[in-house]
Amino acid sequence: MSVRTSRPGLRHRLAVALLAALTLSACSGDDDAGAEDTPAPVATPDGSTTSTPTGTPTAEPSPPAYLPVPDGVELTEPGSELPLDESAVVAWRPRQNLTGVIEVKVEELLRTTLEESFEGWQLDEQVTEPRPYFVTARIRNVGDSDLGGQRVPLYVIDDRNRLIESSRFADRFAACPSTPFPKKFESGDRIDVCLVYLVPDSGRLEGVSFRPHEEFNPITWTGRIQPLAKRGTPADGERSKGPNGGRGGAR
Repeated sequence: MSVRTSRPGLRHRLAVALLAALTLSACSGDDDAGAEDTPAPVATPDGSTTSTPTGTPTAEPSPPAYLPVPDGVELTEPGSELPLDESAVVAWRPRQNLTGVIEVKVEELLRTTLEESFEGWQLDEQVTEPRPYFVTARIRNVGDSDLGGQRVPLYVIDDRNRLIESSRFADRFAACPSTPFPKKFESGDRIDVCLVYLVPDSGRLEGVSFRPHEEFNPITWTGRIQPLAKRGTPADGERSKGPNGGRGGAR
């Protein structure tokens, strides 16, 4: 998808990457009720199967490692719910032979409008009634890999429990660049980022999520959402809600 300017002679373009179709769902433990009462089949040397008697303990596999990280790096527990300005150390695999380890501190959630921040930009019809938000964060590379050119793996969650990826600009957007890491982003490097999210269908931002793959229990940040025009005056803002609908941003 793209956004084109309506002004003649300009060719600003915004690629809008939405994961709106990915709806998060809570898994209920009730589905496993009674599982212990069903004997598990066990293979025998002659090829037949028998059953393990109910209640017989079986060895449980060790939980898989989060991801290999350098010595001395402690990763934030998956499933953590954090307020704004609290850091998390996370790891993900942008590609098969690259592991990224970063410290992320989500700092601001800013509400804006198309009229306020996107004058001259025209969205494709595929993006219906978008509600724009800016998210600022401070990122530090605490791993061993050069993450140059990678994108910050942060999504927003909306009030319909959808994940939305940050938008990408083909031209410079000074208000909130929403760009990847620089060409070189090596161990110890730090950068302040601003990411643009267009929540479709007039949806509302509920939180910011680190979720590198669907099976990962996400780490989320919630807190006060400020109007961009009144940035720095938190009393005029609203609070985002956590993934369970509770008010975020406080402990």
